[in-house]
Amino acid sequence: MFLDDFTIKKIQEGLTRKKFSALELTKAYLEKIKKEDKKIRAFLTISEDLAYSQAKKIDEMIFTGRKLPPLAGVPCAIKDNILVEGIRCTAGSKILENYIAPYDATVVKKLKEAGAIILGKTNLDEFAMGSSTENSAFFPTKNPLDLKRVPGGSSGGSAAAVAANLSVFALGSDTGGSVRQPAAFCGVVGLKPTYGAVSRYGLIAFASSLDQVGPIAKTVEDCEIVFEVIKGKDDLDSTSINPEFESQNFNLQIQNLTLGIPKEYFIEGMDKEVEKIVKEAIRKYEKMGAKIEEISLPHTQYALACYYIIAPSEASANLARYDGIKYGFSEAKNPKSKAKNLLQVYLQTRAKGFGSEVQRRIMLGTYALSAGYYEAYYLRAMKVRRLIKEDFEKAWEKVDFIVTPTAPTPAFKLGEKITDPLAMYLSDIFTVPASLAGLPAISLPCGRIDNLPVGLQIIGKPFQEKKIIALAKLYESGKN
Repeated sequence: MFLDDFTIKKIQEGLTRKKFSALELTKAYLEKIKKEDKKIRAFLTISEDLAYSQAKKIDEMIFTGRKLPPLAGVPCAIKDNILVEGIRCTAGSKILENYIAPYDATVVKKLKEAGAIILGKTNLDEFAMGSSTENSAFFPTKNPLDLKRVPGGSSGGSAAAVAANLSVFALGSDTGGSVRQPAAFCGVVGLKPTYGAVSRYGLIAFASSLDQVGPIAKTVEDCEIVFEVIKGKDDLDSTSINPEFESQNFNLQIQNLTLGIPKEYFIEGMDKEVEKIVKEAIRKYEKMGAKIEEISLPHTQYALACYYIIAPSEASANLARYDGIKYGFSEAKNPKSKAKNLLQVYLQTRAKGFGSEVQRRIMLGTYALSAGYYEAYYLRAMKVRRLIKEDFEKAWEKVDFIVTPTAPTPAFKLGEKITDPLAMYLSDIFTVPASLAGLPAISLPCGRIDNLPVGLQIIGKPFQEKKIIALAKLYESGKN
């Protein structure tokens, strides 16, 4: 079975016409994973039993002539910081190495109800902290387009699985760019929904005011189908809301649109070829009839510094629960442990269970929240976040969308930035502002540099996912 051309619609068509069964399709994907994932290392856990049992249910539905749900029989992968009941969930960390999820995340529950088949859990930077998937406590994932390069992060396993045709789509989580940047590096499509559009219940928390679950797929349409399934208010997540999304059938008239190009995003130090390819993509929109206007988002220069105060601060609070007492790895269970009291159990558990990047961010966050520094760092960062949000609000008075590069470079080599945290953090320079402002953004491929993909980012107004998807589809369909 040739899996490379499969999209959600093609799979549904094949199933309804009985060209193949859900069981045959699932088996083909699982065999492909076993054969090809040895070199890519996209998966941490394969959920073979779950996948086969789900596939049998879909075949039964087809056999009895029942109406198929929107993702019936579609094989997918789930980032390993999103809970799937009964399946190991590590968050890429030794501290949760043997943790079995006791329940389904809301997004997983919705996928199951929609008939999707879960093939397994994908690799990530530990607790989603990183931009290359090299910070996984288990092994780094490689970019399927060039095995010497990173797939991006932190959802690198999810992006690599889709790019290598090991799954039709995957779920990732995006805190500062962790869906969009790996999608750009692997040449696939990644959508970060508006903060609150998708439930975070069952997502292992990193930075609660920023985390958002989003789909990664081969096409914009597939991203849209998955988003339609996972979006919506959830009583189990008080930050989720049920806004008025646009109706299904609105028609986006490109001639009536103004696209904003922020001058702060085309900066010195950015790869010249990336800049050239992104500007060509913008010109294609102009040829289609869109008006292009240069805008300014003046506080963009502070976005990265602001993010690296807020995210570690929230992480230091969220990760306090991993103390080796309630669940997960514990130094108290080690017969060779030299811990003499409870405090030493805590300290030794966290020292051994957390990797260096997670420890770095916990220390940064704890420092920023400590007495005497809270106002100087965290409170100031929150004020800057407000200014960044206001920059976007002013821009919306003049433009309908904002179009930027997704990342300043194509995928970099494995090991190239791992010893330099600041160089690594700069990978997210173009994705962080939309995260701080809670806006929806999509990354789609717009060209290549020596076979390495370049991503184009489209940022929209809150809860206008349908509009950014429609604009992305226009580019993807090549109407130029």
